[in-house]
Amino acid sequence: MPASHELAVGTELEGVIVRDYGLWFDVQTEAGIVRCTLRGILNRERVKTDPAAVGDRVRVSVASLETDPPEGAIEEVAPRRTSLSRLSRGTDDVEQVILANPDQLLAVYAIREPTPSPRMIDRMLLIAEARDLPASVCFNKIDLGGGEQLDELSERFRMAGYPVLHTSAETGAGLDELRAHLQGKITAFAGPSGVGKSTLLNALAPDFEVPTGEISDATGKGRHTTTWVQLFRIAPNTYIGDTPGMRQLGLWGVEFDYLDEYFPDFEPYLGQCRFTDCRHLSEPGCAVLAAVDAGTIHLDRYGSYKALIGGDDAEDLG
Repeated sequence: MPASHELAVGTELEGVIVRDYGLWFDVQTEAGIVRCTLRGILNRERVKTDPAAVGDRVRVSVASLETDPPEGAIEEVAPRRTSLSRLSRGTDDVEQVILANPDQLLAVYAIREPTPSPRMIDRMLLIAEARDLPASVCFNKIDLGGGEQLDELSERFRMAGYPVLHTSAETGAGLDELRAHLQGKITAFAGPSGVGKSTLLNALAPDFEVPTGEISDATGKGRHTTTWVQLFRIAPNTYIGDTPGMRQLGLWGVEFDYLDEYFPDFEPYLGQCRFTDCRHLSEPGCAVLAAVDAGTIHLDRYGSYKALIGGDDAEDLG
């Protein structure tokens, strides 16, 4: 790659935002990192969402070569193809973009320490479904055991149509399968604190040395170690978006009138109910309820749907 001193003030480059510091953004370009601010007009153009976010494809201009990395300005932000988002705290219509342009979401949960909540995972997957974002589930820390619980949880999500991976950053188990799953994509690592997202990232790309955290003895929940979103290049055309552990996940973009359409395990039965406006609660002739009774839809997945349709649209994620 060209060295930074070969650049000139005013040079324009295309790149991807890999880190967000608030007022500053690190942009990965062919010439290396350029640390940029955002032109004011871009702030005014996107009033209901973040004007720029990690993962955005941008055009930048170099403003100074006297710093390391060089400094510049983001002149243009390309339209987003996809995004992993949540409601901005204290609002009901403002999007907080966690990661722009991901190709897939990997919901990462520990099988132990902390113990996973299937309902929380369902909410994470629901966000992906609402964004037409392919999703999968990774149960980490399998070196701590899991046994029957691991088998039952894995079957629960496989029945719903989601790929399930088992990994241990400590022993290396499952890492080859995980690398193959990530290859050639931008993947959002999403999940609560303490499940080992940063440890997995260090195992996949040791040069990054991402800080890792511990589990609180008092709460059994993870302490946050990632306090910003960062995009890591672990192989050619392969990036991981390491996201902060999210205490509260608002179901941004989910239209509750169409909630059943966000459950892929319901899809074969939609349109087969006796009533066209069936909510799959207690209506006679409901094909979804019949599938639950027959065991082709997991009872606990149906329980998640029922809780959500009752208005439980956010839950503490630890």
